[in-house]
Amino acid sequence: MADTGEGKKEEADYKRLHSFPLIRHTDMPEEMRVEAMELCVTACEKYATNNESAAKMIKEMMDKKFGSSWHVVIGESFGFEITHEVKNLLYMFFGGNLAVCVWKCS
Repeated sequence: MADTGEGKKEEADYKRLHSFPLIRHTDMPEEMRVEAMELCVTACEKYATNNESAAKMIKEMMDKKFGSSWHVVIGESFGFEITHEVKNLLYMFFGGNLAVCVWKCS
């Protein structure tokens, strides 16, 4: 039984150590990248147990701020191949293993 408690403690320590956003790929301009990254972090923290609501929040805010046709995928262990507008892609990790992909296509 001690292993179970210790495993949860290690997982909590891992998540605490990796609670910062880690950008894997982006071609966004600096201002857009910073705003999108902050929005992703805010949404993922607000809806920590509901990725669908977090994605919806990010999409709606990006549509308002930067025009329509934004798409958002949030989850663990997924791959993707997308077509996007140049300078409108952000792929990042947050909270250790939670990936967020935000892109615009028209």
